[in-house]
Amino acid sequence: MSFSRISTLAVVASMSATVASADDNLTPVVFGTNWLAQAEHGGFYQSVADGTYAECGLDVEIISGGPQVNNRALMLAGRIDFHMGGDMLQAFNAVKEGIPVVSVAAIFQKHPQVILAHPGEAESWEELKDLTLLIGDNGFTSYYQWMIAEHGFTVEQREPYTFNPAPFIADKGKGMQGYLSSEPYAVEKEAGFAPNVFLIADAGYSSYATTIETMADTIANEPDKVTCFVDGSLTGWYNYLYGDSSAADELIMAANPDMTQDKIDFAKKMMIEQGIVDSGQALETGIGSMTDQVIGDFYEKMVAAGVLEGGLDWKAAYTLDFTNKSVGKEIKP
Repeated sequence: MSFSRISTLAVVASMSATVASADDNLTPVVFGTNWLAQAEHGGFYQSVADGTYAECGLDVEIISGGPQVNNRALMLAGRIDFHMGGDMLQAFNAVKEGIPVVSVAAIFQKHPQVILAHPGEAESWEELKDLTLLIGDNGFTSYYQWMIAEHGFTVEQREPYTFNPAPFIADKGKGMQGYLSSEPYAVEKEAGFAPNVFLIADAGYSSYATTIETMADTIANEPDKVTCFVDGSLTGWYNYLYGDSSAADELIMAANPDMTQDKIDFAKKMMIEQGIVDSGQALETGIGSMTDQVIGDFYEKMVAAGVLEGGLDWKAAYTLDFTNKSVGKEIKP
């Protein structure tokens, strides 16, 4: 299997003893992530590193997203086969716009979006209402509208977030958006204190996240390829969280020179402790699971919050044909 597209040749050579050899019979597949390589992508890199994808016939190339990269657009243009989606709101918007993108699995059962606060300033979700909250524009038009509608937060208490934690660190009266597996660690390293962390999923934001997306035509014309990629990815996530992830971590750090092992270890710890991958339906039917009930509940919340209009054919955003297979059902060994 070829890995030069996602790592240095030196890293590939060091793993040659554990990675499947190239095979002309393998089907080339390109998977685009939605950000730079990190532990939150670990299960996909795991299945590249240990040959899981190759075992079912795929030669998978992972290409990173980033600030100037739109891998979803590349999938729409037919240049990549699968894409790492965000939450289900993105999938609903695709339906609204008539874009034939379909979610086939949901790696994160809980959305990892969090709000950070200084210790002693907000000790509960309710007490966040007493703070000025730094929320980015994308967050303001999505989950923050839900926070307003369902929990009574206000437009006035929000200030734009510029993805710089300095204003939050300097002002105890401010809270800040973040990602569970990233910003809490960055703040602690920079400021020397562990912020209080509030996961919006625990307050009822019920969307799945880190979905696997593909085109409707791919599902119709190449279902075996979809099955192989989904099964391989779900197996990879189980192995990444609960097995030896060192080879995958090396690939991640090679693909993203700014990534370090300590950041990876923290992210993995948070994903496990908070049940980001292995909670809810995943405890019954395995990693990657989705249900009509969860997705429908989230859709109704987005309509109630004014983020989406009613009447959308929201079930067109996903299919359950490739998941709920009990991969990693016995989650915690």
